[in-house]
Amino acid sequence: MGRKELILLFVCACLLLSLVVYAISQTDLLNGNSDEPEGGSPTPTPSPSAAPTPTPTALPSTTPTPTPSPSETSSPTPSPSPTSPPTDPTVNAEDHEDPEDYVWNSADVIDIELNGASITVNPAGAATVDGSTVTITSAANYRVTGSLSDGQVIVDTDDEETVRLILNGVDITCSNSAPIYIVDSEKVIIVLQEGTENYVTDGVLYILEPDTDEPNAAIFSKSDLTIYGEGTLTVDANYNDGIASKDGLIIKSGTVNVNSVDDGIRGKDYLVVKGGNVTLNVDGDGFKSDNDADVTRGYVSVESGVVSITSDRDAIEAQTDVIITGGDLTLTSGGGSTGTVSEGTSAKGVKGLVSVIIDGGTITANCADDAIHSNSNITVNGGSFDISTGDDGFHADTYLIINGGNINITQCFEGLESSVITINSGIIRIESSDDGINVAGGNDDGPADPFAPPDEGQWLHINGGYIVVSSDADGIDTNGFMDMSGGIVIVNGPTSNMEAAIDYGFGTFKITGGTLVALGSSGMAQAPSGISTQYSVHIKLNFPRLPTLIHLNTTSGEVFTFMPTKNFQSIVYSSPQLAPGLHTLYLGGSSTGTPTDGLYEGGTYTPGNLYTSFTISGIVTTIGGWGGP
Repeated sequence: MGRKELILLFVCACLLLSLVVYAISQTDLLNGNSDEPEGGSPTPTPSPSAAPTPTPTALPSTTPTPTPSPSETSSPTPSPSPTSPPTDPTVNAEDHEDPEDYVWNSADVIDIELNGASITVNPAGAATVDGSTVTITSAANYRVTGSLSDGQVIVDTDDEETVRLILNGVDITCSNSAPIYIVDSEKVIIVLQEGTENYVTDGVLYILEPDTDEPNAAIFSKSDLTIYGEGTLTVDANYNDGIASKDGLIIKSGTVNVNSVDDGIRGKDYLVVKGGNVTLNVDGDGFKSDNDADVTRGYVSVESGVVSITSDRDAIEAQTDVIITGGDLTLTSGGGSTGTVSEGTSAKGVKGLVSVIIDGGTITANCADDAIHSNSNITVNGGSFDISTGDDGFHADTYLIINGGNINITQCFEGLESSVITINSGIIRIESSDDGINVAGGNDDGPADPFAPPDEGQWLHINGGYIVVSSDADGIDTNGFMDMSGGIVIVNGPTSNMEAAIDYGFGTFKITGGTLVALGSSGMAQAPSGISTQYSVHIKLNFPRLPTLIHLNTTSGEVFTFMPTKNFQSIVYSSPQLAPGLHTLYLGGSSTGTPTDGLYEGGTYTPGNLYTSFTISGIVTTIGGWGGP
C-alpha cells in the first residue's frame, strides 16, 4: 500500500470516527440525557399516592449498571419562556331578544285564513290580498291558519313595532319564491301555536328580486327574526336554504325540522339557539352565520335545546365565533368519520373562524373533517364530548386551551392540535391513528422536518387534568417545547420505532410536577429533559414485550404498577414519588389493586419476573441503550 493510500485511509477513518461521535451525542440529546439543574434536589408536589406493597425478596445475582447521571457542575441550556395566553375575544353584539317579544293580548289578533288558492282576512282590510298572496303592511299580531297550494305570506311594513306571525296549523307551498317572505319589518316573531304542525316548502327555481340573489330560503327575512312557541315547524327547502335572516335570527323554543339542498338555518348577523328541539338534514352547512363586515357579528351561539344536525358540509359554521354554553348537540358532517370530502370542501362539526368557546353542553360529533375547529383559538371550559372524526378532534391554528370538560375522542387522525396547547384541567381520552397530541403551526400541511430547530412559538403546557392517549404514531408530539407541572398523563404509544410515546425533537420537556407514564417503542423515545425539577426514569428493554404488568418499587414500597394496552419496549415514568435510591423493575405478576386506565392504586403486588435493579441519582436516569439492559 502506497503513502497516498495510507493518508487517504487515515482521513476516512477520522471522518468515520467523527460521524460516530456526533451520532452518539445526538442520541443522548434525543433520550433526554442532560445535566441536573442548579438548585439542588427538586421539591415534590402532592399527587395521588399508591399504597406501598412488601418488597419482594428475590434479587438478581447481578445488578445492571444505570446510565451515568450527567455532571452536576454544568448548567443546562434554558428553554424559551412559555407562551402568553391569547387576548380576550371581541365582545359580540347583543341579540335582539326582548322579554316583551313573547307577551301579547291573545284577543288582539288578526286572522288570516289560507284556502288553497285564495285567502281571507278578518277583519277585512287588515292585510292586502292578491290571489294566493297576502301582504302584511302594519305591525300587529296575525294568526295564520290553513293551506296554500302555491302562494306566499309576505311581511312588508315600515312600522317600528313587532310583527307576530302565529302559525296555527299551516301548509304553505310556493313554487317560485319564499313561502314566507319578510321584506321589511322592525322585528318578526314566528309563533308556533301549541299543539300544531306547520309545514312550509318551496320549488327548485325562484324569481329573484332585480339585481339580487334574494330571496334564497323557504323562510326568508331581511329583518331580525325569532322562532318561538310549543308547536312544530317543518321546512322542506328545494331551492337553497331552509330558514335565513339577513339580520339576526333567534330560535327560542318549539320543534323545528329543516331539510334543505343548501344551508339549514342561517342568520347573517348572528344565529342564537336559546332552546327548542331542532333537527336539520341538509346538503350544505347546518347552523351558519356569515357576516364578514363586522367583527362583533357573524357568530353562532347555542345556549340550550336539543340539536341534531346531519350536513354534507360544516354542521355549525361562524364567520367569527361559535359559543356553546349548554344544550344537547348531535352533529354528523360529511358522512361521518368514515366519509370522504373533496378537496376544498369543509365538513367540520363546529367551526368558528375567529374562536370557538365551549362552556358546557353535551356534544356528540361524528365528522369526516375536524370535529371542533378554529382558524385561530379554541377554549374549552366545560361540557361533555363524544367525538369520532376522520381528521382532528380539536384543531386550532393558534391556541387551544382546555380548562375543564370531559373529552372522549374514540377515533381521529390527531386528537388535539394547535401551535400552543394549554391543558389546565378536564378529563381527556384520545384514540388516534396518528399523533394523540400534536403541537404544530397553522393548518395541516404535511409532516414537519425532523431535523429542523424547535419553534419557540410552539408549546404544550400541561398544568393539570387527566389525560389518556393511545396512538399509532407519537403519543405527544411537539415541534417546539413542552412543560408539565401537574395532572396525570398516561400514554400507550406506538409500536413502530419511527414514532415515540413522547417526541419533542430538539426542543425541551421540563417536568416540575404531576404523574407521567408513557410506554411505546424505543427507537425514537424521549424522556423529560435535564432542566426538569422532578425525577424521571427512562427504561429501554432489550426487546419489545407483549402487554404485561409493570411494577416498579423501592425498598420502602411501590412506586407504580401499570398494565399497558399494547406492545412496548420503552418505559418513561415521572412523579413526585420518584426519588434517589435503589429501584427494582418487575414484569408480569399480579396486583389486587384497582386499575384505572392501566394504572393501579392500592392493593398488593405478587411478583413476576425481576427484570433489573438500578439506582436513581440524577434528575433523568436512563436504563439500557439500543439493546436494553
